[in-house]
Amino acid sequence: MADYYKTLGVEKGASEDEIKKAYRQAAQKYHPDKPGGNAEKFKEISEAYQTLSDPEKRKLYEEYGSAFKNAKTQGGFSGFDNFRDFASYAEAMKNQGERGNAYGGEDFGFGDLGDIFNSFFGGGFNRASSHSRRESPSGRNIEIEITVNFFESVFGIEKDIEFEKYVKCEKCNGNGLEPGSKFSTCKTCNGRGQVIKTQSTFLGTFQSAEVCPLCHGEGQNAEKKCSHCRGEGRVKQSSKIKIKIPAGISNGQTIRLSGQGEAGKKSGRAGDLYVRIKVISDNRFNRQGDDILSEKEILVSQAILGGVVEVETIDGMIKLKVAPGTPSGQEIRLKGRGVAHLNSHGRGDHIVTVKIRVPKSLTRKQKDILETLSKEGL
Repeated sequence: MADYYKTLGVEKGASEDEIKKAYRQAAQKYHPDKPGGNAEKFKEISEAYQTLSDPEKRKLYEEYGSAFKNAKTQGGFSGFDNFRDFASYAEAMKNQGERGNAYGGEDFGFGDLGDIFNSFFGGGFNRASSHSRRESPSGRNIEIEITVNFFESVFGIEKDIEFEKYVKCEKCNGNGLEPGSKFSTCKTCNGRGQVIKTQSTFLGTFQSAEVCPLCHGEGQNAEKKCSHCRGEGRVKQSSKIKIKIPAGISNGQTIRLSGQGEAGKKSGRAGDLYVRIKVISDNRFNRQGDDILSEKEILVSQAILGGVVEVETIDGMIKLKVAPGTPSGQEIRLKGRGVAHLNSHGRGDHIVTVKIRVPKSLTRKQKDILETLSKEGL
């Protein structure tokens, strides 16, 4: 019987962490799939680790020595003798809530081995399953930006936009096949779109499915490719579409047009078009949500005595009543004169902030009037 401590390169009194570290280093070095690997050596170090990493098995090994493999009747274990399907065992151990009862009450300590095997086999022991033929790849999404003015964003508008993208080839109707030709079943994968790669190790035979390198997962090949699109099923050209910009859209918002992106290869689903809106501001109005803000200057006399002034709104000029004694900074709300609620009913409000205009120069008559008012306590 081999010396398990010597196999792993550790002392007899090595700790559990030292044994684990030694096994990881040796496994990486001797794994048969690695350059310079050695299947027989890998099997030896795996057997040594399975024994020394478990306190009970380690104790039995140190007690029975070379007779350890025959110690099952005295509480020992049988090693790999019953491993017909390592993949099934690993899955059973993974799903089992506690150690040691997947196969006859024996614990082979594969909790620690899992990380190492994952690095060798890509994260699992599942055998390859059959897959349906791969669909043609979808087209790319496109994002563009268009500019609208303030009023176009408030009331909505339709615009014609033009941009370059891949569209379905009209000659072959998107299938990439030259008219008059036909498709034939791929001889490499027999129409499955996948080929099976088999890998043999001392643990067993493992299979994985890969995309067929000849038909690229489609399961069929064109006898003659379309001369216009060279078999892609799409061509690049300038496209023009009409887009409806809804009333109430804000600066920076995006409109998604499903299926208006680039066509996919060989009749693959088209991508989407994302239109980002840039709104040019208007110095007469400020927008705050769906409300519109503006300012209106009034005379001192209008602030004191009240009156009617004209105010500009997005609907045009309207008359606004100013109450007597209105202070500077007073806000007057015009209900329903704001921006339309996006994709909904109703509109926001228009809020007018009153500013009292103080004249910088006065006539002699105006000064006399103000002096008289000052004497009256105004």
